[in-house]
Amino acid sequence: MTVVLILVALFALLLIRVPVAFALGGLGLALLMLGGFSPLMAPQAILSTLDGFILLAVPLFLLMSNILLKGGVGRDLFAAVHAWVGHWPGGLAVATIISCGIFAAISGSSVATAATIGTVAIPEMIGRGYQRRFVYGLLAAGGTLGILIPPSIPMIVYAFVTEQSVLDLFLAGIGPGILLVVLFIAFSMIYARWFGGFTPEPAAEWPERLRATLRALPAVLLAAYVIGVIYTGAATPTEAAALGLAGALVITLAMRRLSWTGFREAIFESMATTVAILLIVAGAKVFGKAITLYRIPQEISVFIGQNIDTQLAFILVVSVVLLIMGLVFEALSMVLIMTPVLLPAAMLLGFDPIWFGVFMVVMVECALITPPVGLNLYVIQSVAKASLTDVSRGVLPFLLIMLLSAAILYVWTDLALYIPFKL
Repeated sequence: MTVVLILVALFALLLIRVPVAFALGGLGLALLMLGGFSPLMAPQAILSTLDGFILLAVPLFLLMSNILLKGGVGRDLFAAVHAWVGHWPGGLAVATIISCGIFAAISGSSVATAATIGTVAIPEMIGRGYQRRFVYGLLAAGGTLGILIPPSIPMIVYAFVTEQSVLDLFLAGIGPGILLVVLFIAFSMIYARWFGGFTPEPAAEWPERLRATLRALPAVLLAAYVIGVIYTGAATPTEAAALGLAGALVITLAMRRLSWTGFREAIFESMATTVAILLIVAGAKVFGKAITLYRIPQEISVFIGQNIDTQLAFILVVSVVLLIMGLVFEALSMVLIMTPVLLPAAMLLGFDPIWFGVFMVVMVECALITPPVGLNLYVIQSVAKASLTDVSRGVLPFLLIMLLSAAILYVWTDLALYIPFKL
């Protein structure tokens, strides 16, 4: 009964438009005081949370991706990939997904990926005759690769909350990330053959391919460098983010792509996003402290242990809960609220915490394109100057594909666990 009352109170606060961070923090503080606990636990929880070294990676990755966005690196990536695959069936769509995958490996941000590639790809695809809804859905879904293909900001936060290895989570995200890219590409090519309606393109000449590749090469090398120093253990994710930021500055300044105005905008946009993220982290920590003191995670674990005795049933329940929460919460809020509640029960049923983290991120990806709160929907709406209805309808087939990838991940657990633990 206590769990239901707390959830009702939380949803009520959100429905009256209280910001997520303040709804979580305020409700957590109220629960502490009603339970007879010291309200000083709230600032103590916040200070202990924001003091984490690993969270420093969040603003660094955000600033790196914003600098690359202002420096026009997305245009170079898209042009290079397009030169190689543009003549395929649905070539522009294929180029868009591959470009999203590459930029995701640089930025770690879904919103930055959708905005960067969308700015270039949307006018190109619509100009070539692609249906608008398909284009909007493709870009919104392609942007979600930013939080699955490492580095990933939600994975960093999950690792921070659960005290798991960020490196293992990053490695575990590679297989599911590649699977999702392949599924998106396959759907795009099938869609192109069935529906057509766009202008086919000739294959690019080799000199053109070479020029486009050379222009995009610095960004690709930066992605490989950031990932390489993390995976080899040469640097922590936070240190790698700092190195990536330095590399982004060098690339954009050397190519004379980054103006002072663009640099200033990148700093302010990164600062605003970082503050929003850290406020949510702080609020969720207070809320998490309160529900832990009320022993709610333990009660939920006992309830699940008594009523759900199979892994499949548990995963189905988790998926439904996360999809419903995706209607109201954004990605990080879901990770921060549900991880302390669900992970103990998942481990009780024998799930690996690294695998469960990747599964949660896949489901959180769905939240990014689920109306009415899906952030990527608003990003694409803003970039394309489109209606939210068109964007929401366009993402439906891609949402089904993402749910299919989650099912495959459940059946084939080594898709996530093989690289971090068996290679």
